[in-house]
Amino acid sequence: MAFSMPPVHTPGAQSWPDLPFDAWRDTLATLHMWTQIVGKIRLVQTPFLNHSWHVTLYVTARGLTTSPIPYGTRIFEIDFDFIDHRLRIRTSDALTRDFALRPCSVADFYRELFRCLAEVGLDIKIHAIPNEVLDAIPFEQNYLDASYDPEYTNRFWRILTQVDRVFKQFRTGFIGKCSPVHFFWGSFDLALTRFSGRTAPPHPGGVPNCPDWVIQEAYSHELSSCGFWPGSDAMPAPVFYAYAYPEPAGFKTVQIRPDTASYDTTLGEFILPYAELRQSHAPDAVLLEFLQSAYEAAANLGQWDRASVERSAYRK
Repeated sequence: MAFSMPPVHTPGAQSWPDLPFDAWRDTLATLHMWTQIVGKIRLVQTPFLNHSWHVTLYVTARGLTTSPIPYGTRIFEIDFDFIDHRLRIRTSDALTRDFALRPCSVADFYRELFRCLAEVGLDIKIHAIPNEVLDAIPFEQNYLDASYDPEYTNRFWRILTQVDRVFKQFRTGFIGKCSPVHFFWGSFDLALTRFSGRTAPPHPGGVPNCPDWVIQEAYSHELSSCGFWPGSDAMPAPVFYAYAYPEPAGFKTVQIRPDTASYDTTLGEFILPYAELRQSHAPDAVLLEFLQSAYEAAANLGQWDRASVERSAYRK
């Protein structure tokens, strides 16, 4: 399914920049692999946390970060700076290295990053093959993805800052188990997940180049999840999504708000085109309406004990 993205001149368009998929398709593919490399460094150095929450990246005032990562008694962090367009490594013993984010292959990025890590005394090994993609070219052999457009990368990050802000506001209405707002480098999306408190039936797995046990542990409990995804060749436009696992009967036929949102039978998710949000004069309100109505559909049809997991002011 493709969504057109007409020019817009609304207040939302200033804070929520245009991100036409075709204009940065190659950059997106390259950046996806770069974030996987950095994310895998966090993965191997961080103790396992439920639902793989130990692997994610987080939005910052300049880009994306790993947050502090342990290395013996030291800690370090790796930051993508999408304003100055640099990759920065900082350690707790005041060592730093950085290099420019520029058009270069995944293989070259991989080598430069691990050279910098070695220079600050960080000897780290990762499983150097991407996850959750069909054509999993080992990082050291990937000379195909080598694009970097700083303008569109900056636009993508600016959108993430807005989504992060609104998702965090939405999160405050829930007092049950809830994920942070975090960026999954495997699927390349910013996501937030609420849990009912009940266990879920085993997930069938089947995610490309990702062990089934990882997916089954991630979906071990009943949930309602939402996120922002910049698109792919199969859906060449950025979208907001919302889904439930397990999906309760009648979920896909609910008319959620706003009326520009719809259920995508291929993805098994409700979709709100990012283009629709940009045309709104109140994008925050539109996004919150989408998130809340999709959650209500999951919670009501799934017979969640909403009184025990929501702040009373947010219950409807």
